[in-house]
Amino acid sequence: MKPLEGITIVELARVLACPFADMLLAEMGATVIKIEQPGRGDETRGYEPFVGAEAVRAELPEDRRDDEEAIAAAIGTERSAYFYACNRGKQSITVNLRHPEGQAIVKRLAADADVLLENFPTGRLARLGLDWPALQPLNERLIYVSCTGFGQTGPLAARKGYDTVFQAMGGLMSLTGEAGGGPVKPGLPVADLTSGLWIALAVLSMITGRHQTGKGGYLDFSMLDGQISLLTLAAARHFALGEIPARLGTEHPGRVPSATFRCKDGGYVHITGADQHWAPLCELLGLAEWGADKRFATNSGRVRHRVEVMERLTAAIAGLTRQELCDACDRAAVPAGPVRDLGEVLHDDHVTARGLVQDFDHPEAGAFPALALPFKFEGFDNPELSRPPTLGEHTDTILAGRLGMGSDEIARLRAEGAI
Repeated sequence: MKPLEGITIVELARVLACPFADMLLAEMGATVIKIEQPGRGDETRGYEPFVGAEAVRAELPEDRRDDEEAIAAAIGTERSAYFYACNRGKQSITVNLRHPEGQAIVKRLAADADVLLENFPTGRLARLGLDWPALQPLNERLIYVSCTGFGQTGPLAARKGYDTVFQAMGGLMSLTGEAGGGPVKPGLPVADLTSGLWIALAVLSMITGRHQTGKGGYLDFSMLDGQISLLTLAAARHFALGEIPARLGTEHPGRVPSATFRCKDGGYVHITGADQHWAPLCELLGLAEWGADKRFATNSGRVRHRVEVMERLTAAIAGLTRQELCDACDRAAVPAGPVRDLGEVLHDDHVTARGLVQDFDHPEAGAFPALALPFKFEGFDNPELSRPPTLGEHTDTILAGRLGMGSDEIARLRAEGAI
């Protein structure tokens, strides 16, 4: 069995952080019921990139191929690779949360669920009668997670934000960029993705705690809090030294060498070494005599002489190709790795051998690649790559199977706009 089999999660969330958390839990065995807006669904169903977009565009009349509304209508809600990336393994039910009978459906699902995860703006679900105080009396074992940008309390509680806002306000962006340059955002939505990891960790912790108490609980998670909690070593330097860390590009503030170097062929290699790697690194670069200088024997010394060390290493490395440098570092057991582009990563032999890229079969997109969860269990079944649901795909099944509704009642709810 998978480790989370038997756990049911109701997802009242959209976009990235919470859907990513729930996808992790779904592929580890949890049943995740994703509640979506009728007709449109999670807004990321309309986010680029779209699978087969150019073919869809080509099928339109020539005079409408630049009409974005026509293209969106032709693409529909089932071709977003963005949606695919964070919604695999879930069941989709469409419910109108503004309709009283839609609210009643959510309450009935929550009454029999283990976890409810929501990321609505602070106070929104309270107005719909779907907040923690309203649902907790229906199910004392319910774990209710609220994910907002700034939390349920504090002077910024009502403020809205997105991933890059939290990167900026949480300090990460101030640390990222070249020396002397301005702040730079990382190449991935780090705030969203790490918030998803924080949330998944919290859900698992609360499920474990419930085994002890028999009761659920409530979690107020702020994405800004999550980013600040990641500052770790940068915060430690500030606490210890009063330091406001400067941007250093790929260099490490407390370790030399730890940086990316440009090679003769234009490729890049990142090298990070400790004291035991210093002499072997210098020797493979033809700098054995200089590397024996006692000033550079310890990391503290190399940090003090950062400019000289980096200039000398940079000049020596510039005479080698990326592959030559990587091969030499491997022979000398110096920790190093090539800076690879996405194509190199996803088609790498080791990545293939580890099964990190697999395919799922989608009703509209057909076979489509995806990244598997990075877990290799013993004692439990491994996560299996599964496909994302089509919009409302499981509405009738969930209403009939979980809530015991008949076909006439489901038809009535659909006609009245509740589902």
